[in-house]
Amino acid sequence: MRPIRIATACCLAALIAGCAAQTELSDASQPAPGASEEQRVVVTGQRTDGAANDQAGYVPPAPPPPPATAKVRSDAIASGGLVRPSPAPEAEMSRYPHHIPPVMVAQDPGRERYDGKEVSPVKLTASEPVSTFSVDVDTGAYANARRFLMQGRMPPRDAVRTEEMINYFRYNYPMPDSREAPFSITTDVAVSPWNPDTRLMRIGLRGYDLAKKGRPPANLVFLMDVSGSMRSPDKLPLVKTALSGLAGELGKQDRVSIVVYAGAAGMVLEPTNDERKIRAALERLQAGGSTAGAAGLKLAYNIARDNFIEGGVNRILIATDGDFNVGVSDTKSLIEMIEHERDHGITLTTLGFGTGNYNEAMMEQIADHGNGNYAYIDSALEARKVLGDQMESTLFTIAKDVKIQVEFNPAAVSQYRLLGYENRALREEDFDNDKVDAGDIGAGHQVTAIYEIVPRGAKGWIAPRRYQDPLPAAASSRSGELAHVKLRYKLPNGSTSRLIQRVVPARALATSARPTGDFAFAAAVAAFGQTMRGDELLKDFTYADVAALAKGHGDYWRQEFLRLVGVADSMKGG
Repeated sequence: MRPIRIATACCLAALIAGCAAQTELSDASQPAPGASEEQRVVVTGQRTDGAANDQAGYVPPAPPPPPATAKVRSDAIASGGLVRPSPAPEAEMSRYPHHIPPVMVAQDPGRERYDGKEVSPVKLTASEPVSTFSVDVDTGAYANARRFLMQGRMPPRDAVRTEEMINYFRYNYPMPDSREAPFSITTDVAVSPWNPDTRLMRIGLRGYDLAKKGRPPANLVFLMDVSGSMRSPDKLPLVKTALSGLAGELGKQDRVSIVVYAGAAGMVLEPTNDERKIRAALERLQAGGSTAGAAGLKLAYNIARDNFIEGGVNRILIATDGDFNVGVSDTKSLIEMIEHERDHGITLTTLGFGTGNYNEAMMEQIADHGNGNYAYIDSALEARKVLGDQMESTLFTIAKDVKIQVEFNPAAVSQYRLLGYENRALREEDFDNDKVDAGDIGAGHQVTAIYEIVPRGAKGWIAPRRYQDPLPAAASSRSGELAHVKLRYKLPNGSTSRLIQRVVPARALATSARPTGDFAFAAAVAAFGQTMRGDELLKDFTYADVAALAKGHGDYWRQEFLRLVGVADSMKGG
């Protein structure tokens, strides 16, 4: 025990001595009463008196350096919207620039909704010689697919409609001879670029142009979604740009009203043709709240009826992301209201905007039932194209309920299929029924349809049947005819349809060659759309083949198409 006690006493003595030394140091750091500034003690324990400073070789301590500014390396990693530089020595980091350019990140389509259809099946001419469909002048699917590709993503298959891809572009169809028939009809045949055993038969329509001084007066209602979902730059700000451009195209006889909807609906501009008032009203709009789309649509129809122009254009242009989530939002009720107003002379055009919650299925459907057209606006340039360059086509109808029916002759064609138009298919009996609604054509509009056909005797997609019936006598007696093309339409204010007929001669098969010029470009666009939809009948036709077929055109939009094909090719369908 004695050694333990001695050790304990030593430890206590050392601890007391240490505490005493710390106390003396603390006391020494405090200035003595009456001490001058020179006699104060710094943390080093050295005095800062004049004698010390005068010592030979004395150099005052340098101030502490400022915090170093972090240099961000150019190989910084973008993650979750943050930029985190990877570790690097200060000397190495100083060699890299400070600025990091923005990174384009592909966006998940999220809650976007599409109503896609399966690729049209092959038809046997012997059993189903007749194909009937409504025309489609919408172009929204192309602009929407372009948006996906520009973001580094392949568009969903359900978002691609081949006919809208083809009809996005203009072709060299002749003008109609007179306004008695509002459009011309062109037919031609070429060898299929992706299958040497098949042929492509193209049907092209072109409506007559309408000079500005010959336009009827327009009663337009801009129905604008200003709900919270429209806040992003590709939505409400782009809507303002688009509709401001349209305001500059109006004439003295035209009138524009503006209705907005969010949690509730209201009118923000009474009917006017004053461009400054229209643009000022648009500029004041801000996004916020929920989406009472049905209430806004009802108010817009009320205003359109109150300002109805007999013999003029009475149309609502709805600009939205299609996210109807408050109010009477079931599609059936909306369509019934839209069809009722359509039958009383008020049509509906839909302009789609934005990403993430975009409801394209709703936008296309209500435009179709409203006898209007659907466009997707992904840029100010597209807004100018739809509402500026093509305003007459967008707003002024020259023919309504336009239907096409093609009857193929089994003596010349054994099998066929229509590229696109799956959601425009009609029953054979619908063609002559004037009660059945169909698509409208605006001034200067063009419509293109492409069939892929198998000449009789050539190898087709479906093998010959063992018990197939022989050719009917009527087909054999008209062996010089390839197909009989019929077209029905009504004038804008008419209720009875008119009929145009055209026979495609069978000799077109014998003289057909690979498509060139406009036809080659239309075939390339069709192949592009069908490839993105997963059409297995295109065999090994690649994006590179599409680009080769589409080359040689200087038009801006066609050059852009080639760039989009290159983007798709780089992703290889991924």
